[in-house]
Amino acid sequence: MGASAHDYLIAHLPGLLPRLWRFGLVLSHDRDMAEELVQMTCVRAIERARQFTPGTRLDCWLFAILRSVWLNELRSRRTRTGEGLDDPEEVLVVDGAREIEMNILAAQVFAEVMELPQAQRETVLLVYVEGFTYREAAELLGIPAGTVMSRLAAVRLKLGRLNAGEARSVNRPDEKIR
Repeated sequence: MGASAHDYLIAHLPGLLPRLWRFGLVLSHDRDMAEELVQMTCVRAIERARQFTPGTRLDCWLFAILRSVWLNELRSRRTRTGEGLDDPEEVLVVDGAREIEMNILAAQVFAEVMELPQAQRETVLLVYVEGFTYREAAELLGIPAGTVMSRLAAVRLKLGRLNAGEARSVNRPDEKIR
């Protein structure tokens, strides 16, 4: 089954690279680091292909590897330098010159999501962007499904306030709302 798992991995891995990179970017806030995380994930997955069972969710397995690589990188970074994360506004810049074109609310939501604590950010990406079920996200993160639901509820409340705040700021204070 080892060769079969390896063949399955090699056949399906390329199609998952953009999703892995996006997850790496959400975790690291850095394009270069996201690229490194994906490369390290691919190497580790190929080295451990025998541990994968063909027919199960390859994406879940790879996301778990990427997250593990990231957590190892954080531990190593804290030990070496203690450096922090990049400013979310810098992540929105392409080639240092052009900004990603987004509408205003989408940019605000993105900024708010990037400001969330790491645990909530991971959960939002896995469920809302990658489409994992609550149970799958919970397994991947090693937490109960109820915790996933709780994190997402907190995020929805925070983002709902952003939208409500926008609606209020459009009206002048002296203007009556009908």
